[in-house]
Amino acid sequence: MSGLPGFLLRHTITIEPYLGDSAYGPAYGPAVTVRCFLDEKTRTVRDRTGQEVTSASTAYAPLDTDCPAESRVTLPTGRQTAVIAALRRDGGGLPTPDHLEIQLQ
Repeated sequence: MSGLPGFLLRHTITIEPYLGDSAYGPAYGPAVTVRCFLDEKTRTVRDRTGQEVTSASTAYAPLDTDCPAESRVTLPTGRQTAVIAALRRDGGGLPTPDHLEIQLQ
């Protein structure tokens, strides 16, 4: 198994990758629509600085998805949120479903 099976990718989100800060605030790249599995469960996670924060949902997307921390994401409901962390889940050739775990505010 190399990636998430297509039948699990039941949801669609829109990701605007975070590019950095500009003179006018955060800058984002062009919006990209991504198929994923969306789990809307509240849990405590750690952000990139190690602080504990609350994640309201998690998206499981293909491993090659471009979604750095602080990217803007629009969920199927229309709610916009930000990426806390995007974690690569790569089995390194083992028969695991490789994917990107996107923790959302």
